[in-house]
Amino acid sequence: MAINFFEEGVSSGIRHRNKTKQWLKSIAEQKGYKIKNLNYVFCSDEYLYDLNVQFLNHDTYTDIITFDQSESKDAIEGDIYISTERVKENALKLDTEFQTELLRVIIHGLLHLCGFRDKTKTESLGMRNEEDKALDIYKEINP
Repeated sequence: MAINFFEEGVSSGIRHRNKTKQWLKSIAEQKGYKIKNLNYVFCSDEYLYDLNVQFLNHDTYTDIITFDQSESKDAIEGDIYISTERVKENALKLDTEFQTELLRVIIHGLLHLCGFRDKTKTESLGMRNEEDKALDIYKEINP
């Protein structure tokens, strides 16, 4: 199992990296998956915008893009790009702490790789519920 955190010109802002990795592993296992290779790349708005245009043909800013590289149904392999600038802005808009919003986005990407979607209102509500449950688990292991 390999979970890697990379910083592309920005600071990730992650606290407790090893505990965060264990948390991600436990959530994946609860969903019936094993993490084989998962890379988180923390970057700027512009960096992520360029990826969004180049690979997804979306001319919009976003906080996260998830690329699924998995070759089998129960093993997770992927690259997750997160704009820390966008996470900071969203934390302000939502009146929440940066760290909480960062963890929400981190788990959001993993949940996508576990098969959760958020295209419809119902899917978005389900995703939010899964994020909340995962954040509660994080708080239990990191009081």
